[in-house]
Amino acid sequence: MRKIIIALTAGCLLATGAHAAMKGEQLAHRAKVSLSIARATALKARPGKITDEELELEKGGSGLRYSFDIANGGKTYEVGVDAKTGTVLENAVEGKRPD
Repeated sequence: MRKIIIALTAGCLLATGAHAAMKGEQLAHRAKVSLSIARATALKARPGKITDEELELEKGGSGLRYSFDIANGGKTYEVGVDAKTGTVLENAVEGKRPD
């Protein structure tokens, strides 16, 4: 019985993690740059810890961008990476009213 409970618990945890998707995942088919490449590009532009990420439609570049919030030195920076070209479009301190 204990083995069954452990197996069910592990299965629930895996299922929950599998559904913890990035915001904007429905736009992913339009991106030419993978999320992992975009993350690496963002962290190269602004080293730190990614605290939030999303794929969104926004003016500038191709109009489709990965947006990362990166904590560094007590501040949070927003780094935008064009999802079609991989170009860094934004790298600035997050404003008082974040997106």
